[in-house]
Amino acid sequence: MLPQFPKRSEWVQHRFCRPVFYGALIGLCSLVISWIPWQAPSVGQNTLPFSTELVTFKPYAKNPVFKGTGDNTWDQKIRERGFILREGNTYHLWYTGYQTTGEQTKYLGYATSGDGLTWTRSKANPIYNQGWVEDMSVVKSGDTYYMFAEGKDDIAHLLTSTDRVHWQEQGELDIRLTNGQPISKGPYGTPAVIKEGETWYLFYERKDQAVWLATSTDLKIWTNVQDDPVLDRGPDEYDRYAVAMNQVIRYKGLFYAYYHASAFADWHEWSMNVAVSKDLIHWEKYSKNPILTGNKSSGIVVNDGKRFRLYTMHPEVNVFLAK
Repeated sequence: MLPQFPKRSEWVQHRFCRPVFYGALIGLCSLVISWIPWQAPSVGQNTLPFSTELVTFKPYAKNPVFKGTGDNTWDQKIRERGFILREGNTYHLWYTGYQTTGEQTKYLGYATSGDGLTWTRSKANPIYNQGWVEDMSVVKSGDTYYMFAEGKDDIAHLLTSTDRVHWQEQGELDIRLTNGQPISKGPYGTPAVIKEGETWYLFYERKDQAVWLATSTDLKIWTNVQDDPVLDRGPDEYDRYAVAMNQVIRYKGLFYAYYHASAFADWHEWSMNVAVSKDLIHWEKYSKNPILTGNKSSGIVVNDGKRFRLYTMHPEVNVFLAK
């Protein structure tokens, strides 16, 4: 029942009642406003900036720039997210190869390029064949390269190298809930990692249903910053059924995440999308997502020294140049 206020003729005659009336009215308005749920900015209402050079790309005329051999080799096909680092005048590509027959184990390959467009496979390929490696993210810290990748059954693990070619297995990632207990059993894959100061930030998905964030200072124990996802599906159609983080970069004081998503329950087609954050926890999706369609996914950006390029990795490597 709403509160009953005195008639105007009554409170006009009793001036001391006016503060009571206004106070009750303000309280009622505050109560009504509190019932209205908060809503994220709608389409076209991004509150944080999305730099044009990070979201607007055109396809390279000679795509694809890298793909499986198509022959009876260990890398007859390639799949999932590969990763590219540009160091000096050389681009370094790590990728996953497999055969369509037999055990179909996913092995690690390596290729180099002077321009990021024409690639030469390493003669040492596959450079790691002691276990399943796919969907990798590579970070260089000091003189060491850290590769966070999916293993068999989509379990994330870590490998290290000092020369980009010879890799040592460091074991599965040990991820804990905020209370210190291990996360529930099951897959945790598509690891995307960024290092800020002495802290490592790991984004991971579980069955492509959402993305969580865990941190570590020793690369041995990873602890969720919160047990709820930091990036979820929806509410728009383009990422309604699946999301997975590919890469996070820092640019002009903000963090930008490149993630692939699916608008279909059977995941038969994927798209590339972008989100922005101030703190790596709270993410705002680009109002004009997706930035790429046509089943171009598992994408990362690489700065070629003048502009950004967007490389999509699955099921072949295509490059898109900033407009």
